[in-house]
Amino acid sequence: MKPRHSYLMLELSTERKIRNWAALIIISVMAISAIVPLFFVFVHVIKSGLPALNWAFFTSLPTPVGQPGGGMANSLWGSLILVTLGSIIGIPIGVFGGVFLSEYGKGKIAFIMRFVVDLLTSVPSIVVGLYIYSVVVVPTKTFSAYAGGLALSILMFPFVVKTTEEVLRLIPQHIREAGLALGIPRWRVILSIVLKGALPSVTTGIMLGIARIAGETAPLLFTAFGNRFWPHGLGEPMPSLPVQIYSYAISPFDEWHNQAWAGAFLLMTMVFCFNLVARLLIFRDKPSQTL
Repeated sequence: MKPRHSYLMLELSTERKIRNWAALIIISVMAISAIVPLFFVFVHVIKSGLPALNWAFFTSLPTPVGQPGGGMANSLWGSLILVTLGSIIGIPIGVFGGVFLSEYGKGKIAFIMRFVVDLLTSVPSIVVGLYIYSVVVVPTKTFSAYAGGLALSILMFPFVVKTTEEVLRLIPQHIREAGLALGIPRWRVILSIVLKGALPSVTTGIMLGIARIAGETAPLLFTAFGNRFWPHGLGEPMPSLPVQIYSYAISPFDEWHNQAWAGAFLLMTMVFCFNLVARLLIFRDKPSQTL
């Protein structure tokens, strides 16, 4: 006869397998529940937007109401300008903010900064747009690309900060100590060794931040506003793809609805590409994280 403890171990093993399979089934169901609606959204946007894409969409200005044709070339160019402005402001501040929290993240200043970053992560984008409207647009009495870029940089900032901080914390402490032992100043160790070693992962956070702001509409309604012509300067209302999609989507004209779907498909493709590049960078950086 087998000892009693053998039967107990067998019962425990069976119970663990049952719990494991139950947990796996629940997780799989939840994952499918999240993926299926997203899949149908993708299919619907592709089905509605892809047929409306043509060469004129990328090269022509919007046409007046009642005239067929036209495109969103000005909005594409304006979105590129706004995202570039937001990145120029948000990326350096976000990276150095993450470096500060990772390498010097003690004391009241670090506590306040972490609180602000966490708060900005959860603040609705329309609130940021209203804030920039009150402090930039109202005093200058004009909508502008500067105001839109500033609003986007505020939305990008917390993502870059959090990613940079978490990535730098993964760098082993002995690497920093080795650099300091060689007599290298601490700031040089951080920039030339720590930050350089984590650059692919930091770039991933930057790409995710760009993907975050590329599809924002609400803050641009109060800051850049938009127009139907080519942008001629950063101090004037700036067209953008999300705002143009919103304007066309709420209109009563079928032709504009088709172009809105085309713009939505293009915007979805851009965001998907940003996320895909970020995932590829994460995959490429995995071997370095074992150091």
